[in-house]
Formats: sequence, C-alpha cells, structure tokens
Amino acid sequence: MNTVDKNSDITEEILRKLPSPCWLLEEKLLQANLQILGRIKERTGVKILLALKGFALWHSFPLIRRTLDGCCASGLYEAKLSHEEFGSETHTYAPAFKEEEIEEIARLSHHLVFNSPAQLRRFGPLARAANPRISLGLRVNPEHSEAPVALYDPCGPYSRLGTLAASLDEESLGAIEGLHFHALCEQDASALEGVLAAFEEKFGRWLPRIRWVNFGGGHHITREDYDREKLVALLTAFRARHPHLEVYLEPGEAVGWETGPLVSTVLDIVHNGLDIAILDCSAEAHMPDTLLMPYRAEVRGAGRPGEKAHTYRLAGNTCLAGDVMGDYSFDRPLQVGDRILFEDQMHYTVVKATTFNGIPLPTLATLRTDGSLRIDRRFGYDDFKSRLG
Repeated sequence: MNTVDKNSDITEEILRKLPSPCWLLEEKLLQANLQILGRIKERTGVKILLALKGFALWHSFPLIRRTLDGCCASGLYEAKLSHEEFGSETHTYAPAFKEEEIEEIARLSHHLVFNSPAQLRRFGPLARAANPRISLGLRVNPEHSEAPVALYDPCGPYSRLGTLAASLDEESLGAIEGLHFHALCEQDASALEGVLAAFEEKFGRWLPRIRWVNFGGGHHITREDYDREKLVALLTAFRARHPHLEVYLEPGEAVGWETGPLVSTVLDIVHNGLDIAILDCSAEAHMPDTLLMPYRAEVRGAGRPGEKAHTYRLAGNTCLAGDVMGDYSFDRPLQVGDRILFEDQMHYTVVKATTFNGIPLPTLATLRTDGSLRIDRRFGYDDFKSRLG
C-alpha cells in the first residue's frame, strides 16, 4: 500500500528500517512549526514557551530552544526535565503543590504560578526563601468558556482551575508579579479574542500593578487555517495598551502539530460482520485521546469507510473490547505485515501513553533533516516491570 505523503520525508526504505510500533518525529516538520512561532515572536515581541504536558520529546530540545524561550512545567518532574534538558526559562504551575516538593520546584523555576490565594500564602514564602529571584504569579479564571469540549474547558462551571476575580485579594496582589490564564484547546485566534476581552474586563484594573501576563496554551498557531494575522493584531494591541507587561504564550500542540506519525503493523485480519485488522499498537495505550475526546486519527493513504474499495476496522492488540481506532478504507486489501501510519501522533499521545495490558511502548525515533534515521529510545520488559514494583 502507498505509505508516502507529499509533506513527509518518510520513504518506503525508511519504513523498512523502523521497528514497529514506532513514533517517528520528522525534524523538517518540527522546524517548519518553529519557524512560524519564531515569526510570531519577531512581529509581536512576546515570549513563547514549550508546554511539556503536550510535547516533551527532549531529544528534540536542542532544535526547539533555538526559537522558543523555555518550557512551562506542570510539576516537579517536568520542571526537572526543563532544567536538565532545555536549559532556559522554566515556568511551573500546578493545581496544587506539595510541601515536600515546593522548595526544589522553586529552585528549578523562574516563574512559579499558584492556583489559589491559599496556596500562594502557604508556599509563596517557602518558594522565595529557596529562590530569592523567583517571580511568583497567580492563575486566574476569566469565567469565559471557549473550549469546544467540556472535558477540556478550564473556565466551565465549577472549575477548580484558577482564581475568580471575586476571590482576588490585596494580600495576594502584593505577593505576586504576574497573572496567568488558560482557556483554550486547539483553537483559533478568535477564541483568544473573546477570552482576552473577558480577562481585561475582570482583571484589567490590576494589570498596572504586575510585571507579566501569561496567556496559557491551546493556541493552534501552526495549524494551516489558523488566523495568524489576527493573533498578531491581538498581541500587538494588548502590548500597546499595557506596554510595561511582558507577555507569554505556552503552546504544546502547536509545537508538535503534524510533526510525525505513529507507525504500526498489521498482525492479523479477522472477520465479524466486517473486516478487522489487528495492529501491534493500541488506541487505549498509545493513542488515548482517540477514545477520550474522542477524535478520528487520519491514516496515511486511507479514506473514510466506503470511500475506497476496501474498508477495515483498525483495532488494537489488547483485550479491551473497545480498543478500536476506527473504520478506514484502502485502495487494495490489507495484508499481514502492512505498515499503517496514524498521522499527527507526536503531541499528547507520547506523554499520555501507558503499558496497559503489557503492551510495549512504541520506539521513539527521529528522521533528521539530513535524511538520516536516529533511534532515540527502545522500550522493553524492564520499562513495564519497573512501574509495578
């Protein structure tokens, strides 16, 4: 079957060299995303951080740090990864911090963002004592929902994420230098426009008293149809209204967007009302958002059910009955040993993957810009066993 895409440098020869399953990062595609983000920085003067919760392939950090200003971390382990492997700014936020970790987190971080005034009061002094140069901030909730799915809406009813304007007190304002909000999920600049208007309406009177604002993540800047001109206009206008503020964005998926597939292999084909191809990967273990959101991952060379001559249900190799990626059609019948490439699997899937059912984690590999293939990490039995005792 045809497994070559015009935007990809993955050839049949490369596929033959790859172990299966395998996440394959294409440096050329990552570089293209970074060029887009770099132009946004140049035109607006904002700083852009890599959100490690969405993309944490640290073998690619030497390339990413040429453009981006640092990483945003969600806790101690991500802060350590940023410090050890990225080596630039580290901004850390968590819904709640633990006392036994806060001092180490503070030593590793440049910005430390608390979720509530209570956490700020409890841990702010400890953080400053551990790192006198640290800049403390508070996450706020603009109470304006734009996220398309309730599961990913941090500003929805009863959200635990961020402080409401009514709960922001003078003591907290006196202890911080910045405000952080996050309200988007793979969305366009028009969604940011609505959130930003709500943020300025609710928190604008406090902006003269702080030094920086973090607009969070969810900005799908590198998507082909994203309105980058509108983003530039929004950022430029905000900075003109508040020239003393340093502005940060922290996208994750925009960095890893469409930078490589999950490569898998057909192990068997069974029939039960329709043809079912069992693969050596798993939706549950390796592509959890296909079940969680849910969404349909694109498969290279495939179409919708019935669109092409031969339709198959692609399914994972676990005992979970619902471990199914979806129904796809192909130009010719699938055969055992065929490679199946699930597109756009470098962001979120890698950081969320598990060894459920004892299924091995896919190999991590990089197709470099010079055409050479690098195997970054193979996972084995010890990776499965060491998590369990």
